[in-house]
Amino acid sequence: MVYVPKHSSTILLQRLLSSFPADINHAFAYGSAVFKQENNINSNNMIDMVFVVDDPAKWHASNLVHNRSHYSMLGYSGGDCIARIQDHFGAEVYYNTRVRCQDMLIKYGVVKTSTLISELVNWNTLYLSGRLHKPVQVCRSTTSKILKKALWRNQLSAVYTSLLLLPEEFNEEQLYTTITSLSYSGDFRMIIGEDKGKVSNIVKPNLKYFQSKYANILETLEHIHWSASSGMIEQDKSRECLYSHLNRLPTNLIRTIVRLADNEQCKDNQTVFRKLAKDPECCTHYVNKAVKRIVAYSSITQSVKGIFTGGIQKSIMYSLEKLKKMWKGGKRVKES
Repeated sequence: MVYVPKHSSTILLQRLLSSFPADINHAFAYGSAVFKQENNINSNNMIDMVFVVDDPAKWHASNLVHNRSHYSMLGYSGGDCIARIQDHFGAEVYYNTRVRCQDMLIKYGVVKTSTLISELVNWNTLYLSGRLHKPVQVCRSTTSKILKKALWRNQLSAVYTSLLLLPEEFNEEQLYTTITSLSYSGDFRMIIGEDKGKVSNIVKPNLKYFQSKYANILETLEHIHWSASSGMIEQDKSRECLYSHLNRLPTNLIRTIVRLADNEQCKDNQTVFRKLAKDPECCTHYVNKAVKRIVAYSSITQSVKGIFTGGIQKSIMYSLEKLKKMWKGGKRVKES
């Protein structure tokens, strides 16, 4: 079953895509303007989109011809320079924010196809890979088998990582909350700049979407028992299963866990994982710590990059909107 979000419009998103160069390999939209979020009833929210392109320099050069006003002063540097900034700083995605397009306010990011594939498989930054753990609406689907496989691998990695962070018995909502939390864990914006209830606001109204997205994995994954009727999940937390899950994690997450847990003793991955598998609490601690380490670095570098790609004025306006949401979220927590 494919879940179609009620508060999104395929026709609207297709119309927006028509305003950009045609050579987009894959495109998706996300955020509160596309998917319902609890405590967020503003119908004028900005639409967030990501365009996956094979040749960023060529794409930006073409986009500059048709949509020069979307860019900050960096637009004067040309497509090649923008592509270099995109590929070598932050999370390797270039955002134009608070753009007026067909009478709608949008923010769109551009990422290279090969970069996204590497990110989905390795979790280099947990930025776009983390975004794709959560509700997104595909508005142009890729024909690339490699990208499709990487998208699936990313979902599977999210489940394996979450299983290492969860107890032996939990429910579906706890699983989806843990999955959603991965890319926010360690993000400095969750301390200042984001609604404190953001994760819950995403998960609760979109449970059907998450069930549709992860049902195939839950049905086929070994060492877990999922009761679709009750929504309860039981997992085997034996030493053997923990060791198996650790070895199935993305490359950069494995590297980060080993670096943190090894304490510079230069042991190989398998030695470190065998030790962690003997102690579930210690295993959970280092997996969580490694996820936070990856997210913390990319959230800072991408935010700094956004000041230049979006421009000072737009960045200030965007930050003020985030602070307003954070204040409202904090107020609701106190009232409850």
